[in-house]
Amino acid sequence: MATKREQRNQALWGLGMVAPTIIGLMVLNIIPIFQTIKLSFFKSGDFGKSDIFIGLENYRRLMTDPQVWQATWNTIKYTLLVVPITVMLAMLLAVLLNTKLKGKHVYRTILFLPMVAAPAAVTMVWRWLYNTDFGLINHVLGRFGIGPVNWIENPSIALYAIAAIGIWSTVGYSMILILAGLQEIPNDFYEAAIIDGASPFKQFFNITLPLVSPTLFFVVVTSIIQSMQVFDVIYMMEDIKSPAYDKTVSLVYLFYNHSFKYSDKGYGSTVVILLLGLILLLTVIQMNVQKRWVHYR
Repeated sequence: MATKREQRNQALWGLGMVAPTIIGLMVLNIIPIFQTIKLSFFKSGDFGKSDIFIGLENYRRLMTDPQVWQATWNTIKYTLLVVPITVMLAMLLAVLLNTKLKGKHVYRTILFLPMVAAPAAVTMVWRWLYNTDFGLINHVLGRFGIGPVNWIENPSIALYAIAAIGIWSTVGYSMILILAGLQEIPNDFYEAAIIDGASPFKQFFNITLPLVSPTLFFVVVTSIIQSMQVFDVIYMMEDIKSPAYDKTVSLVYLFYNHSFKYSDKGYGSTVVILLLGLILLLTVIQMNVQKRWVHYR
């Protein structure tokens, strides 16, 4: 049995091992959150002077700002477009690549490549693909007699075009996570199901889906959080003077504009608090709902 000194040494070693992570979380995450909350009660001073305390004025302004609510809807709509399609495609691809498919390691690498590419570079490539006059997509559509489509500046379709980039960029990462979960399922379950005469369809819904549900839940939660924070692809695709700006601007993009373009960091912080509240609300709902469909072994 370990003595008190040994227990104390083990505790100190444990604290030493986790200390870098704890310090990093405090400095990079926890402290900035409280600073942002504090800043939301202030108005940035003119010419770089000290901030002015204005109480709840920024929150009152937030509640009556139509652009904020439009950006909120744009963010939610983008998430609704990206997350379900990404998860379904990732699940389908993971199941296919978990079989005895020739060259599956090459396919996994190709599908994962967009995740490691720089977002700015990816967006620039897609801007050329979406170009109205010289883009490859419109060139292909022209072969079928379909006129050029203004993918970037048409308010009706711009967000859908941006969502397509989001799906293409993240499906490979989600696929790898789900694939790792699939490979943890013992083959004994499938062998027993085959002996009992279960079809592949029944095997998927009665074995694969329940046993991979914890991984699927993690993918859904992280995908929603990531989609709610979308910024770079919209920033690179849509200029503030674009006709589609109002229909595509996200909450993070709005925060960037108010904080750095308009030098109103107090109001920008208030926008971020709104986004943080939405993400927390969605995460709490998912944590409660997951008890109905996630099966832990």
